[in-house]
Amino acid sequence: MGAPVQLLLALAAVAAAFACAGAEPPQQERSALQAFLAGTPHERALGWNASVPACAWTGVRCDAANATVVELRLPGIGLIGSVPPGTLSGLRGLQVLSLRDNRLLGDIPSDLFGLPRLRSLYLQGNLLTGAIPREVGRLASLEHLALSRNSLTGAVPSALNNLTRLRLLRLDGNRLSGSLPSLSFRQLEVFNVSYNDLNGSIPSSLARFSPESFAGNFGLCGPPLVDQPCQPSPPGVPVKSSKKKRKLSGAAVVAITVGAGAAALLALVLLALCAVHHHRRAATGEEEVKTTTPTRGLTPSTASGEMTGGDFTSSSKDISVAAAAAAGGAAERSRLVFVGKQGPGQHHYSFDLEDLLRASAEVLGKGSLGTSYKAVLEEGTTVVVKRLRDVAVARREFAACVEAAAGAAAEHRNLVPLRGYYYSKDEKLLVVDYLPGGSLSARLHGSRGTGRTPMDWEARMRTALCAARGVAHLHTAHSLAHGNVKSSNLLLRPDPDAAALSDYCLHQIFPPAPARPGGSGGGYRAPELVDARRPTFRSDVYSLGVLFLELLTGKSPAHHASLEGGDGAVDLPRWVQSVVREEWTAEVFDAELVRMGGSAEEEMVALLQVAMACVSTAPDARPDAPDVVRMIEEIGDGHGRTTTEESEGTRGASEEERSRGPTP
Repeated sequence: MGAPVQLLLALAAVAAAFACAGAEPPQQERSALQAFLAGTPHERALGWNASVPACAWTGVRCDAANATVVELRLPGIGLIGSVPPGTLSGLRGLQVLSLRDNRLLGDIPSDLFGLPRLRSLYLQGNLLTGAIPREVGRLASLEHLALSRNSLTGAVPSALNNLTRLRLLRLDGNRLSGSLPSLSFRQLEVFNVSYNDLNGSIPSSLARFSPESFAGNFGLCGPPLVDQPCQPSPPGVPVKSSKKKRKLSGAAVVAITVGAGAAALLALVLLALCAVHHHRRAATGEEEVKTTTPTRGLTPSTASGEMTGGDFTSSSKDISVAAAAAAGGAAERSRLVFVGKQGPGQHHYSFDLEDLLRASAEVLGKGSLGTSYKAVLEEGTTVVVKRLRDVAVARREFAACVEAAAGAAAEHRNLVPLRGYYYSKDEKLLVVDYLPGGSLSARLHGSRGTGRTPMDWEARMRTALCAARGVAHLHTAHSLAHGNVKSSNLLLRPDPDAAALSDYCLHQIFPPAPARPGGSGGGYRAPELVDARRPTFRSDVYSLGVLFLELLTGKSPAHHASLEGGDGAVDLPRWVQSVVREEWTAEVFDAELVRMGGSAEEEMVALLQVAMACVSTAPDARPDAPDVVRMIEEIGDGHGRTTTEESEGTRGASEEERSRGPTP
């Protein structure tokens, strides 16, 4: 096929070409487009053939009468340098301009400020410098302005207040400085100035936006930044003077240094005395029971970021007492229980709760189920401990749920092995294998700076297949719904065919969640799913479809409000559907994939079609998970290879098994 930017559905592209064949925009606009392309070096050939009407050119869209150009979308095609002056200004009817994720240099093109009908301007992900010109206030029709991920400097201009129709303003990831002006946007739905160098108090007109919209500006203060309240200076005291008052004298610094040294020496002496005393008592057999009780929990140390110390806090006492009890039923009931199969070739775990609490650990992250820690035992074994919150079932139901999940995972490499659990009144823990490759979410949405290796198409395709196989195994072999399919729960391994799903089949142990858009899984929850405790096979397939769209677009469903033209009510599937409906399929795909080129265009379109089938709003219209596996395997011979055993295990279930849903 042609260049990556021409990733259009074949029939839609042909239809668009025929629709434009009979008309042509004014020669002035055609010349403006040709001058722009000729004056801007680019890595991808666009195929703007002079013998073809301009309305049929890649990235160009005209109005219904083909009388004027209304959209120019050229994202991620390798545009380099500055936009030539006197070119884009010739597109007087232009309403949408997208030049995002290129390498445009210099100031924001002044040509753009003379486009009276411009509604959407997307310049994010370039190398633009200089200040945001006040002339931006002349774009009275502007609804979406995205300038994030550039190197813009200077202040945020108050002239933005002239944009009374603005619904989206993205200025994050620049070097803007100074204070925020009081911006009164009645219709603004998406606002972000995070990770700049802004300072001062946040105007009350902007305090309604989330703290994440202002993150990374250490000089900003006031609501909604509850942890950064503004501290007014004393009346009549200049700022410089107050700073001088806070400066320590040389004598004070010396005194503090000497005092700290003496305190450290005293602490060492006390530790030595305690160690001698402890040794003597142990030698005489007078050791108290509490010295065998682990007092260190999986909580962060203030010194090194390791998880040592004695603060699981109030709940640490319950764990320690339960583990240390030498007699009675309580000790038996509160032990660490191992589950699942530990057959040949698998690591056999033999540690106990005391070993686990004694391990050094670090926080991996906080999710919908609780907090996960990486724990390194003294013997060198590394596991992940999930500290669950809000568990709402008794021990018997908890144990049955965990053992069923562990049994299903032991049979399939695309499910993270679940090894054990701990249950007490105040603490519920899960122990699972540690996979050092991290999650798909971190791989896709982590820092995209210099030195990062993008995830290529082959890796994404194999990852999609792994997720589908894991879900299909749960459905067909065990009649279990996953219930929490999302990119942060898909963990990567060095073998691209062995990515594994985590946090499966645990929905029954938590209380019902209130119905709300996106649910606990962000934008992954099927629209018909009201109670997260009752996922179905169809809702799992919907979540799979969203995950496929995430692989294709590079966009996180949890942050769908930041999408071009997005508002807080539009999720990733609806955004993709709207783009495809307008026959701009090329705009859907991740710019990183587009820049890498290759010959995967057909496969990308094919996976997009599978994803759109999975996210159908009608549950009965979605394919079964085994059918999803089959469709992905058929997309590319190189990606679809699978062992006979896996294929038969996935496809062997009867239609009756597939349709009856998970076991209650």
